[in-house]
Amino acid sequence: MQASEDEMASAGLPGEKSLWTVKVVSARPKAHGRQARITAFVEVAADGLPGETKRTGKRAGSAELLWNETLVLNASAQSHLDVKLWSCHTLRNELLGTASVSLPAVLKQTWGKAESKQLTLDLQTENKGGLVSGGELTVFLDGPGVDTGGRPNGSVVAEGSQVAGRDSGGVAPSPETRPQAPSTNCFGGRSRAGRAAAGVARPSLASREVSPGAQHQPSGKSPGSAANGTADGESASAAPEAQEELAVPPPAAPGATPDSGAAPGPAEGEEPAPGSGGQPSPAAVQSLEALPPGWEQRELPNGRVYYVDHNTKTTTWDRPLPPGWEKRVDPRGRYYYVDHNTRTTTWQRPTAEYVRNYEQWQSQRSQLQGAMQQFSQRFLYQSSGASADNDPLGPLPPGWEKRQDNGRIYYVNHNTRTTQWEDPRTQGMIQEPALPPGWEMKYTSERVRYFVDHNTRTTTFKDPRPGFESGNKQGGSPGAYDRSFRWKFHQFRFLCHSNALPSHVKISVSRQTLFEDSFQQIMNMKPYDLRRRLYIIMRGEEGLDYGGIAREWFFLLSHEVLNPMYCLFEYAGKNNYCLQINPASSINPDHLTYFRFIGRFIAMALYHGKFIDTGFTLPFYKRMLNKRPTLKDLESIDPEFYNSIVWIKENSLEECGLELYFIQDMEVLGKVTTHELKEGGESIRVTEENKDEYILLLTDWRFTRGVEEQTKAFLDGFNEVAPLEWLRYFDEKELELMLCGMQEIDMTDWQKNTVYRHYTKASKQIQWFWQVVKEMDNEKRIRLLQFVTGTCRLPVGGFAELIGSNGPQKFCIDKVGKETWLPRSHTCFNRLDLPPYKSYEQLKEKLLYAVEETEGFGQE
Repeated sequence: MQASEDEMASAGLPGEKSLWTVKVVSARPKAHGRQARITAFVEVAADGLPGETKRTGKRAGSAELLWNETLVLNASAQSHLDVKLWSCHTLRNELLGTASVSLPAVLKQTWGKAESKQLTLDLQTENKGGLVSGGELTVFLDGPGVDTGGRPNGSVVAEGSQVAGRDSGGVAPSPETRPQAPSTNCFGGRSRAGRAAAGVARPSLASREVSPGAQHQPSGKSPGSAANGTADGESASAAPEAQEELAVPPPAAPGATPDSGAAPGPAEGEEPAPGSGGQPSPAAVQSLEALPPGWEQRELPNGRVYYVDHNTKTTTWDRPLPPGWEKRVDPRGRYYYVDHNTRTTTWQRPTAEYVRNYEQWQSQRSQLQGAMQQFSQRFLYQSSGASADNDPLGPLPPGWEKRQDNGRIYYVNHNTRTTQWEDPRTQGMIQEPALPPGWEMKYTSERVRYFVDHNTRTTTFKDPRPGFESGNKQGGSPGAYDRSFRWKFHQFRFLCHSNALPSHVKISVSRQTLFEDSFQQIMNMKPYDLRRRLYIIMRGEEGLDYGGIAREWFFLLSHEVLNPMYCLFEYAGKNNYCLQINPASSINPDHLTYFRFIGRFIAMALYHGKFIDTGFTLPFYKRMLNKRPTLKDLESIDPEFYNSIVWIKENSLEECGLELYFIQDMEVLGKVTTHELKEGGESIRVTEENKDEYILLLTDWRFTRGVEEQTKAFLDGFNEVAPLEWLRYFDEKELELMLCGMQEIDMTDWQKNTVYRHYTKASKQIQWFWQVVKEMDNEKRIRLLQFVTGTCRLPVGGFAELIGSNGPQKFCIDKVGKETWLPRSHTCFNRLDLPPYKSYEQLKEKLLYAVEETEGFGQE
């Protein structure tokens, strides 16, 4: 009998948490089409709780991965362990397989003693819509023993408690039946060796150990009533410890509530037994977050944490809810939580970290909505509802109105109450020479005029009528020197529509895994399928995509794939937030696949007429257009390197004693490599005769250093969806404008946040400048802004938050040069050098010529 009592005292109860040890030995993952060598780690979670989730270190291998690493978790005998094997990647982790371990089943197999129990787990993973084996994982499980033979589900204890309550007749058990010397164990700091001796002793012991209400009994009550009160409080499931002891909650007694005197949890004034010190359990090392006023966190000798409410003099196992939250029960007996702050409900119990993360998410969402609202205001050129004064064809005839439907322009004749696609000013209402026999004039859906020769069954944009070859506004294609961005854009849209495919392509993504979902689906599709009409589905959201969801998808995905935190791209400089390829991106073994994906994505944005959130540097756009970047382009992305090359160009190497060779060093992730600018460059010294060649090769190397393969992968992915030759009409600034869009320029904000050097607001040149800007349409204003600042986009805060090389720098106009000079710009300082012109006409002519016709800011 004594042996069974000692065994029972040393064994844990099924519902009580204690420390379990999981030793992860090895894993044998299956490839399933992946690369043979992987880097992986193992994650073990108890009952799916984030606070009870432990991970091993990362191990690399192919056929077998070895850890021999021990993880310690706080779990009960009724817990389930979720074991997952993850493969590590730079951008994301891939789940290789998962398995579940039932601790009750393990204890049943080992007769309640799980000591170094070896388990070989069969990992399961999803593949092509079904479950397949992901390999094997070997672990050793070690935990405290549990006595499962004498008290199944705690039924013996429950009966003993009820009998004691009836047989005592209101008289407290005698002191002889109680343990006299408390000793330390895992049940609240008192020995339970005498619990199996007699049924009468059990409720007394339980009342002393479990019910904190016994410590708060009024002094006027008799001992018998106090004993009854504690026994009833215990059987009424008011004490959480009693519930875990019984494993199944007994029926509730009338009037027994947590506030009725028998409070749940341990006694408030109970002190730990002497000698109960030891290593604290993981539950004791909780984050010390602020508790509500009047609450205190305490810990039992066995490491279990409980909370004391000094306001109501009660205790509870559950951490108090954050301010403004309330716990309720629905008609089906399920608990849910009400947030009175936001008037919302949730099934998940809120914690301080939960509330903090939710507030942070709300803040980020509001910022994202603000950015999305500004993003949705971008456009390529003034809408069709612009003033007729800027229309080269003049006003519409009386009773006519121009409207737009889904981006396509049509005309309404209110006189006859009819509509038509053709412009009435060009279809018989304007006197034009007749077309030659067999010719017909038509318009594309983007209002681009073209001509059909039925004699030869060919089409052309060139007007066949005499006198229209020059490309005037009334017919024919623009001339060679016509820089109309609108015409170029129509040409590009015509090519896209001509090569469009019928039907649509569905892309189903989740907001939580937007990058991974989009990457997998776009790369698994054939490139020409991406030319079909897009139909984007946000999983878990109801909505039909008529363009708005696709527009948001492009915005969100561009924000993700171009994020410098992924190491694929980097900012061009401290004061330049345009993006360029990161030479260190090669650290990711799959980086070329990602760049091919980004190339497809950018081509899709251009092909479907959508905007992206962030743009690239102008030299990168030149690479897309197969143009050679110049030395001046280097100034905006690397001013120090640019100044060094300029110094070499302007000074004599022999006089300075500078010894240079046709080689250049580059450091990536701490590794320094040497590159030859030309074959045998390590032995070719730079002289005054070959200095220009050295500067040219060094400039080309700076733009391509360490990113040749990445750039090629990007352009290959782009070319699969939209041929790069379709962009031959554009220059690099127009390509940026078409990809990122432009916003409406606020003239008041622009003038308010402009500073002047050697000029004043009252200077006649300044007044002429603003008059010219006000007469421009929005497209030319954007080009002027691009000319001075280097980008067509404004910060969220407008002109007041323009960034220069020294931090925030406002738009500046400086008095520099002679009246015969052209205006010059300094994009690093957002400064326009405006010479003191003598007349308004001269200023307008010089300014427009500099903005439209020059490149490199070097023509004077």
